[in-house]
Amino acid sequence: MKNSYMQRKEDVVRTWWVIDATDVNLGRLATKVATVLRGKHKPTYTPHIDGGDYVIVINASKVNLTGNKLDDKIYYNHSGYTGGLRERTARTMRDNYPVEMVERAVKGMLPKGRLGRQMYKKLFVYAGSEHPHTAQKPKEMK
Repeated sequence: MKNSYMQRKEDVVRTWWVIDATDVNLGRLATKVATVLRGKHKPTYTPHIDGGDYVIVINASKVNLTGNKLDDKIYYNHSGYTGGLRERTARTMRDNYPVEMVERAVKGMLPKGRLGRQMYKKLFVYAGSEHPHTAQKPKEMK
């Protein structure tokens, strides 16, 4: 019987991808990005190894939300102090903090713990269409 393939972290080959978020639904974008960050799009996927690629998301301020989510969806933050709960609607998040909105959506879909934090570091989100990673020669992902 043949053993199944297990990738080693020394053998991981990473590529850079650029994803344009213009008029893409936030959840669909986040699942695609999380899949690439985890490495599940590769035939060498191994759950306990960070075999994912680098992802650059551009035009995060033009991401789409369906239904009434712009006004109904609320993002919560708490400072840790009494009365320190801060609430923001998705509309204010998209207008003022589009990078954080996309990052939160992706981070929620990554594994929790040390491996997930390692995968999350390979995500770069920008509100506009410019990014400083041209030297890495990223490929366009549809």
